[in-house]
Amino acid sequence: MKKPILLLFFLQLFIIASAQKQNPKHNLADNEYMNPIFPGDYPDPSILVDGDDYYLTHSSFEYHPGLTIWHSTDLINWEPVTNALQNYIGSVWAPDLVKHNGKYYIYLPSNNTNYVIYADKIEGPWSEPIDLKIGNIDPGHIADANGNRYLYFSDGGYIELTKDGLATKGELKHAYDGWEIPKEWTIECFCMEGPKIMKHGEYYYLTVAEGGTAGPATGHMVISARSKSPIGPWENSPYNPIIRTESAEDQWWSVGHATIFNGTKDNLWMIFHGYEKDHQNMGRQTMLSPLEWTEDGWFKMPENVQIDQPIKLPYKKNTPSSFTLSDDFDGNTLNPQWHFFNSDDKERYSVKNNTLTIKGKGNNIANSAPVLLVPSDHSYTAEIELETTGTAIGGFTLFYNDRAFSGVLADKKDVYTNLRGWQFVTEKDVLKNKVHLKLENKENVVNMYYSTDGKNWNKVESSLEVSAYHHNVLGGFLSLRIGLVAMGDGEVKFKNFTYKPIN
Repeated sequence: MKKPILLLFFLQLFIIASAQKQNPKHNLADNEYMNPIFPGDYPDPSILVDGDDYYLTHSSFEYHPGLTIWHSTDLINWEPVTNALQNYIGSVWAPDLVKHNGKYYIYLPSNNTNYVIYADKIEGPWSEPIDLKIGNIDPGHIADANGNRYLYFSDGGYIELTKDGLATKGELKHAYDGWEIPKEWTIECFCMEGPKIMKHGEYYYLTVAEGGTAGPATGHMVISARSKSPIGPWENSPYNPIIRTESAEDQWWSVGHATIFNGTKDNLWMIFHGYEKDHQNMGRQTMLSPLEWTEDGWFKMPENVQIDQPIKLPYKKNTPSSFTLSDDFDGNTLNPQWHFFNSDDKERYSVKNNTLTIKGKGNNIANSAPVLLVPSDHSYTAEIELETTGTAIGGFTLFYNDRAFSGVLADKKDVYTNLRGWQFVTEKDVLKNKVHLKLENKENVVNMYYSTDGKNWNKVESSLEVSAYHHNVLGGFLSLRIGLVAMGDGEVKFKNFTYKPIN
């Protein structure tokens, strides 16, 4: 074989091997899974093991109704159960979902205080928020063998709770200073946060995040400490950090905010979040990894586990989830994947006859309180059929917050483009109250379309590049979401929302 042919042969092998490394999902065995288990913006995961069932919730920030609870029996496939927080109280940060004496609780920070909601059944109804009248963030609940209950916070302090868990008693006390990060490491800040506590054997294990939630890829990390008392003193693990992004070349950045839990047959697992390299606008995605106990009573990452490579399934048999982002608006309630930004005015919308009807609000996408959902793919198409009444304008938006958004919209006769708040007529006098709209996002380059029949599509002139719609540019710890907009005077009727991944 001649040298040029040999070189070409080995180049092809290298390209194939590189593609397989970058896309390991293509090579998954039947007994393997790939991270993330929640693709898209699912930050600060808090997991509850309840017999053979697993329940999970996340920070809901400005999106309401909030605190979506998810259910799984295999840790890989998840179905939404309910939105536990039905009324808007402000931005909701890292919660803690727990069960104590047969009752379910969620402890959550918002508005410079901490609240608790509770329910007799996981599906609800959940109570209205009760103000615990204590500041700080990221509450983490623990109860000892005598039923004494405590909340830990991000500053390493704790406070005792009453037996019913619905009030605090005593004063906030400091118990933990964290793990000292080497000075030469590149981090955002020390920023201890997200305390979660579990009991194993004679020890309580405290898990925290350090290094900053975003910022440099190598900042966020998982830290462990243990004590024979739930209130300390705490001894740091010799295996710290349990996990940390080592390089900006890694696929997963800023990995942290973990909950440690016993899963299958007392095997130890860690659920946590991270940003994906080149896709930070998807937000912090939920990931899962096994851990292993050491002979000296600590836990660490197994040597043979890499979070960006296939991992052995927790269970031999998985039950595929039936959950889909597509929505034909059947029934008479809004499905749990939808969340309004900065409000949840129940008088503003209705669901009936396979139609979501939303009254117009505001005069721009920024103040229209769009209803949003989390895309789960790097590339996708989303389609919607809509009809406007009065002078309302409705449509699609890709929305980060009320300062960063773009989209394609329509009134009863015209099609509009909105580029970062600059809104203008794209096509004039082409509609008669009804239109089909489509967003096509291919690796952060977005084309937008309209159609009068849902079959023949017309591309609008302007396209978007959306890779910079993320926290390190815009702040807020949010993500780029797909939204339905209704603004102006009148109503917008939405039908047949269809979401499809582009492979």
